[in-house]
Amino acid sequence: MTTEEIKINIEKALEEIRPFLQSDGGDISLISIDDDKTVKVRLEGACVGCSVNQMTLKSGVEMTIKKYAPQIEEVINIS
Repeated sequence: MTTEEIKINIEKALEEIRPFLQSDGGDISLISIDDDKTVKVRLEGACVGCSVNQMTLKSGVEMTIKKYAPQIEEVINIS
């Protein structure tokens, strides 16, 4: 899979996640993909100060991204 295909798949994953975050007043943006293995995102809006955002990031965001792009090893929130 090319870097461009990985990016397209990650964007698809974020589109799947976004309605859940937006329903709580938050959002998410893709910042970068490093070495086709690490995804950097930015949680926005209500997600910034949310006490469960690390759990959301690992169990929701990372799991969904890996479903679309299995080669991704880690998802990191950049504040």
